[in-house]
Amino acid sequence: MRPIKDTPLTRDGKVLVLAYDHGLEHGPVDFGAVPESADPDHVFEIAKHPAVTSLAVQKGIAEGYYPSYADDVTLLAKLNGTSNLWMGEPNSAVNCSVEYAAEIGADAVGFTLYGGANNEVGMAEEFREIQEAARAQGLPVVMWSYPRGQGVKNDKKPKTIAYAARQGLELGADVSKVKYPGSTAAMKDVVDMAGGMKVIMSGGSKRTDEAFLSDVKGAIDAGAAGLAVGRNVFQRENPEQLLDALEQIIFEEAPLDTALSQLD
Repeated sequence: MRPIKDTPLTRDGKVLVLAYDHGLEHGPVDFGAVPESADPDHVFEIAKHPAVTSLAVQKGIAEGYYPSYADDVTLLAKLNGTSNLWMGEPNSAVNCSVEYAAEIGADAVGFTLYGGANNEVGMAEEFREIQEAARAQGLPVVMWSYPRGQGVKNDKKPKTIAYAARQGLELGADVSKVKYPGSTAAMKDVVDMAGGMKVIMSGGSKRTDEAFLSDVKGAIDAGAAGLAVGRNVFQRENPEQLLDALEQIIFEEAPLDTALSQLD
């Protein structure tokens, strides 16, 4: 683990990743509600919002679109990912090297680890190679730490989520992205288990403004460093308003009512 407060991944020590790896992971279903969200240019424009500390995309999107936004957007290159068409035990193909991510301008890299899956050992070994290569390039590493597979009976159980955060710390991640365990008290246990490593909440599927922002507020109050969010932003008709509200909660640590007042 290395100090990352002065890297482009953070703003005042906080993190707001706009995740846009959904086209590979989930397919067209995630773009149906707001068809323009299928256009990477649309989401890169959203990522210019000052609350967004980085945009997470796969290699092909980075190659094709990031050069036009390099002055305005911080790139987090997602190095592995697998389509929803895959029907086997949870696994994630390595699609990009750290060296190539650095070459195309990435300021940080991300990697999914499915703790508890039959493929966990191989994924952890892949993470070791990526983490050490990222250290050589001076790039922060974000772990998408998602317990899943035959070894996991309930991936929403608070102790399982705390274990996911601990895996990130033990394996050398700078930031672990984990699911919200359902309460501020449970999230505090997750943060405590992560030691000094930053923990960010996974945004998950789209919910109402109040339900979503309430969970984000709970995570921040528990000591989380921020959020990685995709669908709860780009599936909204006015994503900038939602980012205004998130800016209040994450960076200003404002009350929920103040954040909600940013919305129509």
